[in-house]
Amino acid sequence: MTALEIDNLDFDFLNPDDYDELKVALRETYSEDLNPWWEEEKIKKLSEIFQEGQVAIKVNGEVVACALSIIVDYDKFSDNHNLKKITKNYSFDTHTDEGDVLYGIDIFVVPEYRGLRLGRRLYDYRKELCEKYNLRGIVVGGRISEYKKHHDELTPKQYIEQVKRKEIDDEILNFHTANDFYPSRILKSYMEGSDSKNEFSVLLKWDNIYFEKETDQVETKKTVIRLGLIQWQMRPYKDLDELMQQAEYFVDAVSDYRSDFALFPELFNAPLMAQYNNLSEHEAIRQLADYTEEITDRFSELAIAYNINIITGSMPELRDNALYNVGYLCRRDGTRERYEKIHVTPDEARVWGLQGGNQLKTFDTDCGKIGILICYDSEFPELSRLLADEGMDILFVPFLTDTQNGFSRVRHCAQARAIENECYVAIAGSVGNLPNVHNMNIQYAQSMVFTPCDFAFPSNGIKAETTPNTEMILIVDAEIDALRELHEFGSVRNLKDRRKDIFQLKKLVRNVVPPENN
Repeated sequence: MTALEIDNLDFDFLNPDDYDELKVALRETYSEDLNPWWEEEKIKKLSEIFQEGQVAIKVNGEVVACALSIIVDYDKFSDNHNLKKITKNYSFDTHTDEGDVLYGIDIFVVPEYRGLRLGRRLYDYRKELCEKYNLRGIVVGGRISEYKKHHDELTPKQYIEQVKRKEIDDEILNFHTANDFYPSRILKSYMEGSDSKNEFSVLLKWDNIYFEKETDQVETKKTVIRLGLIQWQMRPYKDLDELMQQAEYFVDAVSDYRSDFALFPELFNAPLMAQYNNLSEHEAIRQLADYTEEITDRFSELAIAYNINIITGSMPELRDNALYNVGYLCRRDGTRERYEKIHVTPDEARVWGLQGGNQLKTFDTDCGKIGILICYDSEFPELSRLLADEGMDILFVPFLTDTQNGFSRVRHCAQARAIENECYVAIAGSVGNLPNVHNMNIQYAQSMVFTPCDFAFPSNGIKAETTPNTEMILIVDAEIDALRELHEFGSVRNLKDRRKDIFQLKKLVRNVVPPENN
């Protein structure tokens, strides 16, 4: 475009007193006769019933762009409608403050001023209106402007697909897709005109990801979730009471920071095996399993007392004489649910006789859906992808690694899970030495919280991290709204862009919990 002299640019509500000026801009934009909704009395009525929906941009005091819109109860109309019907013969009597969709009547930018992103400013404003009034989204109808050149060889659907692939240039479609709209339906005779019966339009929609459906139930929906990670020091404990005293100390500490979750590491209670050193390793860990039920009961009490959801890391558990590595989500409302380690390492199977579980599921909490994978399970991307498909926002990974290379496997795989599943991933491990417990001599850990890598998150994908091999806690805020924006508007969209037409992922077994021992 040629250089324009712009001394000032004003964005404001459309003033009916500027109608003559508006009419000049319309004549510069539209070659055909003005549509009925641009008549002066219609503009005045729109400004009276919904002033915020009628906005204009002035450059050097002249109107160069404008948008008209109303709020409608969209459930009263089907997607197969026309503009005359949804505006009730352009009377706009369908506008209602109790509606749930912002309906775009028209939008224009004078040709001379295109390229200044004025249309984007108008749509950004419309999106802000949706968020302000908690509307489901924006719906507009747009002519497929270039389709008349291709209607002999292409169906409307084929035309739209070629526009998407940039094989055909359609100004209206390109503008709306650039502003995050998607085609919803092909419409015939959407707008009045002499050739309307032979013209097609497309219904375009934008979804407000912040929309909250009204409900009679009293509920609180947190958008910032505070995580408390415990980097646990392995040390000798004389009995269960002393171990749980230390556990309560950490629950108290992260609760003081108003954390929503406390995450303990895998097999954090291993020091209690010291008294069974006279037994073989697989016999000693079976003795350790005797503590699991009481530890879980105590954690459940702490969750209620300290108003925090506790993820108990993991502990050995006997069911039907088989040994599993399991943990419990102890919610602050007193409920609890079990999770299992699905993949056991060769050493865990050989030395301890652990078996892999088959329970994989997300968990509903007062902070949204979460997933929990124990250590080695984080190295299998299929598991976290299945959880992401169920709506997981945060993945918790309690782990136990003895060497730095073992830790690196967990750490790098966990970070990959955050990127590919567009979620937060929190990992917590144990540090220190246990020379008096067989097969548990040394530990290496650095607890961390990973994020996706996009503009709303740290560029390196690390929200926060502890000092390696030091007993401490880590307090981190996870912003769920940032995930919602990433899902819809991210630089890349790993979940949405999967080629499900060439591959699929599904569970092959049910979430069957082995029976408890009698």
